[in-house]
Amino acid sequence: MPPKAPNSQDPASLAGHAFTALESLMRQLRAPDGCPWDREQSFQSLLPYTLEEVYEVLHAVETQDHQELKKELGDLLFHIVFYSQIAAEANQFTLEQVVNSVVQKMLHRHPHVFGEESLTSAAEVAANWEDLKKRERQARGEVSEDHSVFAGLSNKLPALLWAKKVQDKMAKVGFDWPDTDGILDKIREEIDELAQARAENDRAGQKEELGDLLFALVNLARRLEIEPETALRACTHKVEARFRYIEAHLQEQGVAVEQASLEEMESLWQQAKKQGL
Repeated sequence: MPPKAPNSQDPASLAGHAFTALESLMRQLRAPDGCPWDREQSFQSLLPYTLEEVYEVLHAVETQDHQELKKELGDLLFHIVFYSQIAAEANQFTLEQVVNSVVQKMLHRHPHVFGEESLTSAAEVAANWEDLKKRERQARGEVSEDHSVFAGLSNKLPALLWAKKVQDKMAKVGFDWPDTDGILDKIREEIDELAQARAENDRAGQKEELGDLLFALVNLARRLEIEPETALRACTHKVEARFRYIEAHLQEQGVAVEQASLEEMESLWQQAKKQGL
């Protein structure tokens, strides 16, 4: 059973008690007399659920729903404890080791807070963070023969994030547009090349040019300091809200959306825009 609540009102003590209760609950769920579904799970089987929880956290942040964010962060924390319990049962690592590992890492990566080093800007902190990561890998004997600027960069990231990180790496060594005007010109060039491939019915060319266009758009977002994933998600939320407006008004008129003309839907779309959707 979870431990009794502490008498102390110290936030750290209360948080620690809550975390201990969650760990105890997880052990009970995975026990022989626990939950059959929880006992059957593995790292691999949990992955799709974990990914879903991450995106639900993202949605709660985007919609500024703080109560929903509290709930979704709890769900995500449950997954961390779940993975740790599975690992502990296989004598791989424990939840305590997971927590201690990140604490030690943050202590080491913040010498300007917990040490004597002086770093006064976010840019200095970021550069020092990368240097510390490199030195940590060297200390572990992880010396790679890959001396590329892309060494250590995973190509398994989501495409938008991977593109941005590749661009960041190249920009750090000076391979970058001097200003956004050059990127905008590149975007126009890629649009023209995509149109040309389409005119020639070149399917492989269309795919390649569309990829080039997307890469250039990510580059523009990077230079404008706009997260492309966030911008695209915001746009998609907006489009969905406007189309829901169309559906609702057509339903009020007794018209199925499948039967409405493009002109009718476009008119309602413009109404939705005027209402700030």
